[in-house]
Parts: sequence; C-alpha cells; structure tokens
Amino acid sequence: MAPRWQRRLAWSRLLARSENSGRNLQRLAGRLTPYGVAALLLFGIQRSRIAESLDLLLYDLITTRQPLPSARNEPITLIGISESDLAAYGWPIDDRLLCRTIDGLLASGASAVGLDLYRDQGVGPERRCLTDRFRRNSRLISIFNQAEGIGAIPGTPPSRMAFNDLILDIDGVIRRDLIHVGNQDEKTVSFPLRLVEVGTGDDSLRRRLNTGKDPGPWLEKRSGGYEDLDASGYQQMLPFRQPGTFATYSLADALHGHVPTSKIDSHIVIIGSVAPSLRDLFEIPHTRFTSGDTPLLMPGAEINALRTAALLNQQRGNPQLLILTATGWQRSVIDVVAILIGILVGEAFVALRRSIICVSILALLFGALGVLLQVQGIWIGITLPLTGLVLMAGSAWLRRGVVSQQNRVQMERLLGQSTSPAIAKQLWEHRTELLSNGRFEGRQLYVTVIFADTQHFTTIAETKSPADLLSWFNRGMACCVPAITRHSGMVNKFTGDGFFAVFGAPLGDGPEIDAIAAIQAVLEIQSGLELLNENLAREGEPAMRLRLGVHSGYVLAGSMGSSERLEYAIIGDTVNCASRLESLDKEVHENVCRVLVSAATRAWLPETWPLAWKEWGRVTIRGRAEPLETWELIGELKNSAPEGVQAKPD
Repeated sequence: MAPRWQRRLAWSRLLARSENSGRNLQRLAGRLTPYGVAALLLFGIQRSRIAESLDLLLYDLITTRQPLPSARNEPITLIGISESDLAAYGWPIDDRLLCRTIDGLLASGASAVGLDLYRDQGVGPERRCLTDRFRRNSRLISIFNQAEGIGAIPGTPPSRMAFNDLILDIDGVIRRDLIHVGNQDEKTVSFPLRLVEVGTGDDSLRRRLNTGKDPGPWLEKRSGGYEDLDASGYQQMLPFRQPGTFATYSLADALHGHVPTSKIDSHIVIIGSVAPSLRDLFEIPHTRFTSGDTPLLMPGAEINALRTAALLNQQRGNPQLLILTATGWQRSVIDVVAILIGILVGEAFVALRRSIICVSILALLFGALGVLLQVQGIWIGITLPLTGLVLMAGSAWLRRGVVSQQNRVQMERLLGQSTSPAIAKQLWEHRTELLSNGRFEGRQLYVTVIFADTQHFTTIAETKSPADLLSWFNRGMACCVPAITRHSGMVNKFTGDGFFAVFGAPLGDGPEIDAIAAIQAVLEIQSGLELLNENLAREGEPAMRLRLGVHSGYVLAGSMGSSERLEYAIIGDTVNCASRLESLDKEVHENVCRVLVSAATRAWLPETWPLAWKEWGRVTIRGRAEPLETWELIGELKNSAPEGVQAKPD
C-alpha cells in the first residue's frame, strides 16, 4: 500500500480535477442557459398558436391589401335570394318558384345548376316538382349535410349529390377549401367539385385524387403559417377574387327573365341565399381590414362560387391564382436556419450595437421577403422564424452580457485599479483574445519597466506613527500612480516602500511608443515630487525622494497563482534589470527623483527630445554577467514632448 502522504496527494489531485471539471460544466451550462430558455419560449409560442394567429392575421392583411382579380369573366353566375326576394316570396321559398327558376336556367343553356339550399323536405303544394326534376335532369346538383343528418333532395342520383361543408380556421375565418375526401362513396363529393364535373363533363381530377396521383400541392399539418392544422382530405388555400364581382342576380330577376342569356348559357349557376337575415354569411380575410359600418361578410353561395372558380382554373391548367404553401419540412428548415442566423449574428460582432443593427436589418429583410412571396402566391409563415431569429440573437446578447460581466469581474480581480481608463477600454475590447478560463494567458511581450523605491524610508518610519507614515507615503504615490496611468502604463504592484510599473502589458502600442510613454511618466513624477516636497517642507514633514530604474526588453506576462489567489505577474530578465538599476549605488542620489535608464530604453527615444542626461557608463548589476550601459535622466531641458509624439489622453 502506498504511503499516507502519497494517498493524500492523489486524493487532492483528484479533487482538483473534479473541481475544474465542475467549473467547466458550470461555465458551459451558464453559457447555454439563455439559448435553452429561448428554445423553450419559442416552443411555447408555437404550441400556444400565438405564431399561427399572427401569421393568419398577416395573411389576411396582405390578401386584403393586394390587388385581387375580378370574377366578372368567370363562367359562373349566382342567383341570390335577397332581402327583397324574402319580402316578395317569404321564407322558405316555395318549391314551385324554385322549379320555375331552374326550368328557365336550363332552357337558357346552363351547363350545371347547383341548388345551395337544403331541401330534403318539400315546401308548398307542388313540393314534388323538385324531386321530379332532380331525378331526371343530369345537370342538377343537390347538397346534403351528413354531420347534421340533412339529406339531398329525394330522388337525386348519388352521382349528382354533393356535401356542402365549409372549413373554418380557429378564428372563424374561411381561408382554405376542402376539395375532396378520397375513397368515399359516389355521393360524397364536394359541391364545387361536383359542379365542375357536371358542368364540364370531366371527372379526371377526382379520379386522380382517388388513386393518389394528383401532386397537389395539398395542405399539411404545418403548411404555410399553420402550426397544427387538421389537414384531412385534400385541402388548398382558397384563392380570393374581388368580393362581389361574380355575376349575381336576384331570384325575382330569374323568375321574370331579367338575367341575360349570355350569363347563363354554358355557365355554372349556383342558387343560394345572400340575404343577411338568413345568416348564411362567413368571415373572410377581408373582414378584419375593411372599414365600414358593418363588417364585410361573404355569403356561402359566393364562397362556393370562389371554390368552383379555383377548380375551373386548375382544370384549365391556369395556376396563376393557385396559392402555394411551404411544407412542414421546408418550414422546419427555415426555422432552423433563422435560429442559426440569430445565434451567428448575435455572437459574431464584437460591438453589440452592430449586432443589433444587423439583426434588425435581417428581420426587416426576412419580413419583406415573406410579404413579397405571399403577394406572388407563396405563403411561408414568417412569425416563428422571425421570433426564433430575434430570440436567439437576444439570447446571444444576454449570454455575451453575462460573460462580459464575468470578464469584467475577472479583469478587475486580476488587474485591480492599476490601469488607466484608456487601457481599461482597450483591454475590454480585446478581452476575448486575452482571457482564457478566467486567466490572462502567458504571453511574451516587449515592454518598458519602471522600478521605484523610497530613499531613507526606514529612517523616516522610525520618526512617525504607522498612520502618519502611510499618509505621507500615499501622498507620494498620488504623484506617481496617476502619472503612470495617464501615459497608458500600469502599476503592477506596490513593493512595500515603492512600486513596479510596466508600459506595454497586457497591451502595448509598440516598443518605441511604450518607451516614450514611460519617460514622459517619469518626467511627470519628477515634477510632481518637486511640488510635493515644497508643500511637505512648509508643513515640516520630511521630503520624499525616489529612486527609479527604467529598462526595456522582453518579459513573460500572464496570470500566475491558483484559483484561490491569482495575480497578473510580469517576470524575466527585463524586470530584474530595472530592479537592479533602481537599487544601484543607493547613496549616489543628488536629485529629488533619481532615474537610471538603460541603453535598451534610451535607444527608443527620439534624438530630438531635449533631455538632460548624465552618463554612468557600463555598469555591472548583481545576477547578470553582461554589463548595462546606463544614463541618469536629470530632466527635460524645456517644456516640450518628443517631436511627433504626444502623451495619450486619459
């Protein structure tokens, strides 16, 4: 058995791996949660039929606003029982009057006459006249309603019977047509289909439907904007014409011979009610968007005329008025593509504003495409994909916001308040490049380093209380830290009675600019300390004198430590050199702020910069075999920055 210390070590390693795995899973779950919530919300919108209701509303609006063809030239004529007919002949209409009307229509050459009235029981003393005519005449069609047990006119052969059911959507509006129910008995044929078969003598469409050889297109469960459609039988969207444009005459017109023969000869004639008091009226897409004192409702007879006209156009091979719908799998593809685009655009842009603008433009373009397609006769249903696009993009924005907040906290934890606002902004813009798993990845950077230490700090500390000493020291740091951050530097750490600052990490502007910025900060520190010491002298306080070492070169920078404690560390020979320059010959200190600068830093400075230097020569520093050529920076000869270079604003 392994020793106890080895078992403890193995156990601690296992726990560490488990903790890391747990944190990774937690991080992944946190990032996927917004998408999961959006997916559930999208599913709820679909199942609640909110999307379907909005799609139907948009369908109605476009149908109402787009120019519709007239039905004046269709070979279909309506004989509508109007309010004036009811006043003249009463209700129900006597069979004798209907027989006279039918006789006149047949005599004028009607190709088919459909009685859109239930008349399984006769009305009036001559009630057998309808039975006789419908039994003998091959051009007459009678309706029945199997659900309510209402039969056709007695004596009508099954080949001239038809069901008159109309299909209403969940909101009570008629938008689609049940053309046929396949493989039923001979009498179970829709009224419009029977009218077309009798009127043209062509039953090929029904034969194709019964054998399953007609391609349609037919409505499915998720066709167009429908989400859970009862698509039993063969259904299509109903192509609308301008309401009220079918040739329509009253029953009195037909009885008195006032209907032009040209509107009857070779025409399909439908006899039905149009009087509002009979309540055979239905909502259509135009109902909600047509202004007026009363809503626009369409009589059942006119709806049957629309259905018949649509079948006639199909029979003629004229598909211009056919309304195509996206199938279920096509809609699924559109939904998935919209969701993926929403995620992609939501995640792709670094700037949130650009992402929002792009998503808005895409949503407008997709909406416009959906409208344009419907105007051209293709209905795809745009509410769900549009909602998916926006929801997923919003989830991406939310996820990015959460991650951004986490990154901001991580940056604050890793760097604290040691950077200027300009650097903080720059870091934030490049956070995805710099941060990995909550840490700054190790990188090799070329930087300029400043090490600072307070002259005679120990001696001064002996004369002051801890509180007074800290206050005195902080007044000095108040001259140094702002000067460094104003010039895009970062105070990496305080070293007891000094500090360590770096220019060019975590982000830099190039070796030359970083070196110039460091010297500008040093000059500002020198000026600030002179002013501070004047104030300290008036207060009877000891002067503050600093030693600074400045060196440029490559370092290794990144987050170091454990999950319990991390810090942004900068290590390497460059740091050691700056530290050794600061501590070199401590007693050789003539100015308030002694600054020793290596040749590596001075080489980046413009020769035109009027700086006062004192050469120290090649000095050997502890821990380094190669000497450093060193100068002491006395100060600036005049108040000017290097040519072509300016200090960065905060």
